[in-house]
Amino acid sequence: MLKLLPLGVIVLLLTTASHAQSFNSFYKAKKYLTRHIQPHDTTLYCGCEIKKLGKKLIPDPASCGYQPRKPVTRNGKPNVRATRIEWEHIVPAWEFGHQLQCWQNGGRKNCRKVSAKFRQMEADINNLAPAIGEINADRSNFRFGLLPHAPYQHGACEVKIDFKQRVIEPPHYARKQIAQAYFYMQKTYGLNLSKRQQKLFTLWAK
Repeated sequence: MLKLLPLGVIVLLLTTASHAQSFNSFYKAKKYLTRHIQPHDTTLYCGCEIKKLGKKLIPDPASCGYQPRKPVTRNGKPNVRATRIEWEHIVPAWEFGHQLQCWQNGGRKNCRKVSAKFRQMEADINNLAPAIGEINADRSNFRFGLLPHAPYQHGACEVKIDFKQRVIEPPHYARKQIAQAYFYMQKTYGLNLSKRQQKLFTLWAK
């Protein structure tokens, strides 16, 4: 049985009914995960505690030392994505979508419309994890890697992002979960991994 750490909600889902619970809609998958968030669950990249505010999920910056890289947007408005939880695709939709023909004929919008496989991959809860919205935005579809000389840019959050190289280095505690998600997608959907990815994720999975 696949176990993804350290997020309690993912562990719970994978050790109980995740394989029986599948979705063909990213929206429905997010809604399901939001309902089943647990009090001890934390965000993927920063380890922030997650609080419920009505039907919404918000991070607790005081629990992890997170500080927004950009508290204010270019328009001079507060960066709302720094104050909310989003469901991050560990393997980006761009990465697995580009390996399907539907993406070549119209991108994500077309894949959602014509490809049942893409919809299932996009909505697979084994590849989703809660992340602070700003980190999700900064990560974009960047590949995972090591950035020994890059600085931290989000307060005490131990994630590094090099926007020029388009690389993200996750904290040590998140690496096993990330590797397992990639291998899960590889095994389940035939995701192609480069030799470099295979080597990196094999190390992280240990």
